[in-house]
Amino acid sequence: MTAPTRPRPRAQDLLPYAEARLDGFLADLAGLVAIDSGSYSPAGVNRVADWTAARLAALGFAVERVTPDGADGETTGDVLIGRRTGRLAAREGGRRVLLAAHMDTVFADGTAAARPFTLQGRLAHGPGVSDDKGGLLAGLTALDILAEAGVEEYAEIVFLATPDEEIGSPVSRPVTERAARGVHFALALECARENGALVIARKGVSDLLITVTGRAAHSGIEPERGANAALTAAHLVVALQALNGRWEDVTVNVGVVRAGTRTNIVCPEAELRVEIRSATTAGMVRARAAIEEAAARPRVPGTSAVVEQLDLCPPMEDTDTTHRMMARARSLGEDLGLALGATATGGVGDANIIAGVGVPVLDGLGPVGGADHTPEEWLDTATVPERVALLATLIATLGSSRHG
Repeated sequence: MTAPTRPRPRAQDLLPYAEARLDGFLADLAGLVAIDSGSYSPAGVNRVADWTAARLAALGFAVERVTPDGADGETTGDVLIGRRTGRLAAREGGRRVLLAAHMDTVFADGTAAARPFTLQGRLAHGPGVSDDKGGLLAGLTALDILAEAGVEEYAEIVFLATPDEEIGSPVSRPVTERAARGVHFALALECARENGALVIARKGVSDLLITVTGRAAHSGIEPERGANAALTAAHLVVALQALNGRWEDVTVNVGVVRAGTRTNIVCPEAELRVEIRSATTAGMVRARAAIEEAAARPRVPGTSAVVEQLDLCPPMEDTDTTHRMMARARSLGEDLGLALGATATGGVGDANIIAGVGVPVLDGLGPVGGADHTPEEWLDTATVPERVALLATLIATLGSSRHG
């Protein structure tokens, strides 16, 4: 039997639900900020995970908790995946919507006690208040609202909370990719930009290691028998930095250079650590090819260079589907008096990983915040009700093709 059609929820209708939860939101935010949950503090991250899992379970989510295997002995907290089935099967127009937040911060143990949560006027301060505890809590509050309003017109909502986003998600990435496959839309819960804009694109990042091999020789007696790897590396630095400006929205940076051990030895080995950032996969491929070409033609006879990719985070590309999601968010925001802007950023996050498996992503759906990763980090609490109402309505409308 086909489920009866319900009217599309309006953001203005859900706003009172969000306003009624503001005091509770602030109390919960203070409690989360009081937990040291740096990426390398698994016990603290897991305290946030315990709290988040209990909140999801109370909303009827089936919660899977994954303790990932860290590479090279790296230890992080657990990954949470919550799933709740809605009233609409896919054949009835139901869609699967993924919400993504992270539980870790960049701050060391002891920061929460040294710089506790404070509320000064409309601005909240504290470690992780914006990045990303405010966003995590906004997602859970939006789910509270949908449950209270009886909105279940979706196939499934998936809630993902990761423990290591601030260090590039090295451990949680396979879990994130698994959770994202097969969903129709993803909403990332990083907080909105300082001007209130949402994020429609993030650059991808590729980290490369270039190892240059030369030939050692005594620098005073027979330097002609050597092949100076440091000199080849120096030429490569100049050549790779010159790639900047060749393509729009592609940057190349040689961030680390190491060579040699003693001044009286012709340098036999050098290494370069190189980063590519690009708004598109095509741009990253072009830059990688240009770097390979430069490395294949060393300037010093007797030297050679090998390029190795250490890490790759795909771009969250600006696509037609993302634009349609943004247009829908703008339309819903108008109901709340919000004029939503859209922006692209060079920073990466879990949204990149989700986009990398082919899922359209809209990011920046938490409240407005800023000064992330600094002692001045802030969250504008006056934006919480309207942003939570917007998020709840966007989940509901994306969850059903009937609302398209």
